[in-house]
Amino acid sequence: MSKRGTPYVWGGASPSGYDCSGLMLRAYEHAGIELPRVAADQYAAFDKKIAWKNLKPGDLVFFHGLGHVGMISRPGYMVHAPRTGDVVKEERLSDWRRDSFVGGVRPDPKGVRLWSKLKEQRLSTPTTLTATL
Repeated sequence: MSKRGTPYVWGGASPSGYDCSGLMLRAYEHAGIELPRVAADQYAAFDKKIAWKNLKPGDLVFFHGLGHVGMISRPGYMVHAPRTGDVVKEERLSDWRRDSFVGGVRPDPKGVRLWSKLKEQRLSTPTTLTATL
């Protein structure tokens, strides 16, 4: 909440500006939880998804085909970095937001560590390319 008023900066994850996932990355980092960098990966990092009706403060909420993320700040509200030309703000969860809601997650250190380990395993697995004519 202390970042409200900070400009939206695409790819930003610093006090000079944040994008949506960069803001969540830094917020959870401050709480001692490491998140992936982009919204889609932040969503994928957790197996347990939270339904709209079960959202609590601190939950991450995802919208628009995983193209946007915010954090529940209090019942019925989220804090997020909306778009270019705007600033970090708290916003009421409108019907429009509910219609574009993909899902929520409740980040925990164990879930992120598991996701990171699986990602490392995928990256270290050699890939064999085969050419066909």
